[in-house]
Amino acid sequence: MSLLDSIHSPADVRALPAEQLGALADAVRQRIVDVISQHQGAHFGSNLGTVELTIALHRVFATPRDLLVWDVGHQAYPHKLLTGRSERLPSIRQKGGLAPFLRRDESEYDVFGAGHAATSISAAVGMAAARDLKGEDFEVIAVIGDGSLTCGLAYEALNNAGHTDRDLIVVLNDNQMSISPNVGAIHKYLTTMRGSRVYEKVREEVKRVIHAAPRIGTLGRMIEEFAVRADDAVKNMFVPGMLFEELGFRYLGPVDGHDLPQLIATLEDVKRMRGPRLVHVLSTKGKGFAPGEEDKVTWHAAGLFDKTTGEPLKASAGGPPSYTKVFGQALTELARERPQVVAITAAMCTGTGTDLFQKALPERFFDVGIAESHAVTFAAGLATQGIVPVVAIYSTFLQRAYDSIVHDVALQELPVVFALDRAGLAGADGPTHHGALDLAYLLSVQGMTIAAPKDAEELVALLRLALDRRDGPFALRYPRANVPAAPRPLAELPPIAYGTWELLREGADVALLAVGTMVQPALQAAELLAREGVDASVVNCRFVKPLDEAMLERLFPAVGAALTVEEGTVVNGFGAYVRACIGERWPGVHTASHGLPDRFVEHGERAELLADLGLTPEGIAARARALLASRMLLSTPEPV
Repeated sequence: MSLLDSIHSPADVRALPAEQLGALADAVRQRIVDVISQHQGAHFGSNLGTVELTIALHRVFATPRDLLVWDVGHQAYPHKLLTGRSERLPSIRQKGGLAPFLRRDESEYDVFGAGHAATSISAAVGMAAARDLKGEDFEVIAVIGDGSLTCGLAYEALNNAGHTDRDLIVVLNDNQMSISPNVGAIHKYLTTMRGSRVYEKVREEVKRVIHAAPRIGTLGRMIEEFAVRADDAVKNMFVPGMLFEELGFRYLGPVDGHDLPQLIATLEDVKRMRGPRLVHVLSTKGKGFAPGEEDKVTWHAAGLFDKTTGEPLKASAGGPPSYTKVFGQALTELARERPQVVAITAAMCTGTGTDLFQKALPERFFDVGIAESHAVTFAAGLATQGIVPVVAIYSTFLQRAYDSIVHDVALQELPVVFALDRAGLAGADGPTHHGALDLAYLLSVQGMTIAAPKDAEELVALLRLALDRRDGPFALRYPRANVPAAPRPLAELPPIAYGTWELLREGADVALLAVGTMVQPALQAAELLAREGVDASVVNCRFVKPLDEAMLERLFPAVGAALTVEEGTVVNGFGAYVRACIGERWPGVHTASHGLPDRFVEHGERAELLADLGLTPEGIAARARALLASRMLLSTPEPV
């Protein structure tokens, strides 16, 4: 029986003898390795790095009365294990199982949902303000990774917290990594601080000498003045700028994030202080698992592997590449012929496929860190000078830059290309990562072109078109999935005329207007309907905006019914857009929309979720039948 089996809540951690805490850390780390080595696609490295920190936090603070606010959630598996969810850990990221990130409805210890970076401090400041308004007494502790400090939201929160002088503790978990290695001035600053442990030793020695001196009369005042100046001098000597203290925080650290006694002692000291406090903790991503420590990028998330050697247990199935890889290869090839093309990403080099561009053309590659709004406005600045920037960001993360898209790019009609990876359902990462809203939020942006390829070749051809157009922003969305088949060489791909759709099958009964990933299922649905005597047209609506006016006129009103199919929200999405157009011009045509529902879709395998939502050939055929049946009912005159 593992020591972890006796831990059902943080109260058990607090009751454990101090000499057993090291063994508990070993048990937590081993549990994570055991489960994830047998579980496909779970987060790994960050969780191994926060084992001791999590134990120390729950040991020192009276959770859930004291509120522990985690950032993102990649690093919160130890937290789940210590808060009664150890037995369910094998279900994580599976449909109906534990959420991949933090969920308020999953546990009372998850005090704030966390799936996007840099939210913890803002949320914690709000909780602390609510506590003070209500006259209550408890601690609020925000945990944030150093990668999240590249996000402006973190500084807005630090600035506000330091100004208000409210009781708040921020724990900075510094492992020098986001998914990829961190970048930017803040990373350099923290790297300097990592080498500054001597600072606290010197500072304490200065204090000891000063406190031993007399405290009377003029001499006492001189000593007090000297104490302040000496403290500032020590700070400036060993920790240049002391950014956090200048923002109004009492800074403590750096502290070894894997030394449990030191962590606990530091947090106990911090708990006795008042006002804004920041504890700088140094941790190692992948701690305790040698391959994870050596290759932190690869082991950020892990598939099935041998827990002793780290060798993968599931051989690659071969087959076609992912849309992400096809995009990365095509962008790199196209950029070689277009010296004005650059690539921009927000701490997601490998996730967006732009690592291929980075290796081939490093001087034209920009990783701006977790700073999506900056990425977009930075691209706008480049575009004003004749550069063609490609901003590669997950659909769900681009939401954070909406004002920059509208104000800085679209309003100025700048030719910025947006590559939206993970558009549609992201699978096991769940609702925080599903790209459900991009069609809806981009359709409302004036002058925005939106395209969605049905396959790899169309992705490459549309990307080429986007790079060569210079009359405003162009968004290209594609899923987290493998392409149906690998594309032919770029030179063999015919050009795509701007704004045109593709009629793949002609039929008189109903038109299936499909976008991107839904084109192939729509074709298969048409075959199912044909067996029943229903004649369906299938249109590849590769341009979501602008609509293909010529194709619409060709189809309607000759075809009396239209079903739109998209892997995006039906609320204000492509279906709503095209149905409004059809309704205005051909009011006799019956229309319906099929896509993601007006609710957050839970986590699970992508194919499993698509099936549940009816975004399969069978589901599309069923919706088409229902539309035709309702049309017949509406068309039948009532008896006199």
